[in-house]
This record gives sequence, C-alpha cells and structure tokens, in this order.
Amino acid sequence: MMGWEHEVTNSATGDIIPATADITPKALQTPRAAGLAGVVFAVLFGVIVVLLRKVAPADPHAAAAWLTNASDRRDTQFALGLVPFCGIFFLWFMGAVRARIGESEDKFLSTVFFGSGILFIAMIFVFAALFGALLAVAGLHNGNPPLDTWQLGRTTTFNLASVYAVRMGAVFMIASSTIAFRLRIHSRIVAIVGYAAALLLLFASSSLPWLQLVFPVWVLLVSVNIVVLSYRNAS
Repeated sequence: MMGWEHEVTNSATGDIIPATADITPKALQTPRAAGLAGVVFAVLFGVIVVLLRKVAPADPHAAAAWLTNASDRRDTQFALGLVPFCGIFFLWFMGAVRARIGESEDKFLSTVFFGSGILFIAMIFVFAALFGALLAVAGLHNGNPPLDTWQLGRTTTFNLASVYAVRMGAVFMIASSTIAFRLRIHSRIVAIVGYAAALLLLFASSSLPWLQLVFPVWVLLVSVNIVVLSYRNAS
C-alpha cells in the first residue's frame, strides 16, 4: 500500500492540514487475483474430471477390472488428492470476483452467486470423501467389493457429481453471467456464453457425462478474459 500527501484547508480556521490518501498498486488489485485463481481451478478441476471419467466404469459390475489395476488406482487417488486444492482456488476465485464487484453488487444476485458456489464446492468435497471411502472398502476386499455396497456408493457419488453439483455450478454460472452482464466486468460475449453453457449443464449433464468439462472451460474463459481486461485497463 502506498501513500501520497496533499494539503486540505480547514474551512473554519483557515489552517492548512496535510491529508494522506492510500493508493492500491494496480498489480495488487483483485481482477488479476480472480483471473489467476480461476485459471488454476479450471486446470485442476478439468484434470479431476478427465482422470475419474477415464478410470471409473459406467457399469457397476466392472468394478474389479480397474480397482485391481495399480495404474488406475493411482490415477484415481491422485485425482481425489487434487480436490481440496481445487476447492481452495475456487473459493479464492469467488472472493476475488466479489471484491471486484464491490459495492455495486445486487444483494439478490450476490446471495445466489455465493450460495450456489459454496454448495457446488461442498458437494464436490462430499463426492471426493465418499468416493475415497468406496475405494477403501474395495481395498479391504482385494478389489472385489460387495456388489450392493459398490452399487450404492457408485450411484450416490454419481448423483452428487453429475446431478446436484453440476446443476449448482450451472446456477453459479447464471448468477455470475448476470452480474458480469450488468456491471460489464468482462466481455458481454463471455456472459452470453455463460448463459448457454449453464442451460446445457442444467438439462443435459446427466445424459452426457463429459459435459462436466463445460464448467471448468467456462471458468477458464472468464478468468482469462478478466486478466486480459485488467492489463488493458492498466495500460
């Protein structure tokens, strides 16, 4: 934080009083923090989705085929290990975006923005914890867990990730795009893309599982746009 001084005249006494105003260096302002945090989140979340979709079978009866494969198990454990860091950077992204909005934010939209974001990351955490527990149970049975246990765990984690978390992510996209559109935080084209992507996730994510990648791609697009605009405004 840097300060600079100027003189202010007291209207009552006529005395000259030095005043200090704080100026925040542009390099420390929030747009770039939001953008960089969003980029890291998008990369981590994309890696998690790709690894888990590549490894986990759609058919519950195929559980043992990959649970006994050392390479697949390592990929799964690595993906689950990234989840906490993914959540940290998402929270940083949310906080920096809200700081960027400042006093201009609408209370209704900011509540939806904050609530949907928190619910999204909370469901991702619960998903990771349940999936990790499912792997532990499978390990106790040498890669052949009881079929009922596997189906219950598989269905629960699938619903958390592909139904509830994805739809909360879609609500987050709609709220973010609306705020951005009104305040012109980033390009209007990016906001329109956010609306279209959110509708896709709301109504088609269950039938097309790889659509989960739409969310990190959108966050990446928004983040890059924010960073570019912050440098453009600084110049």
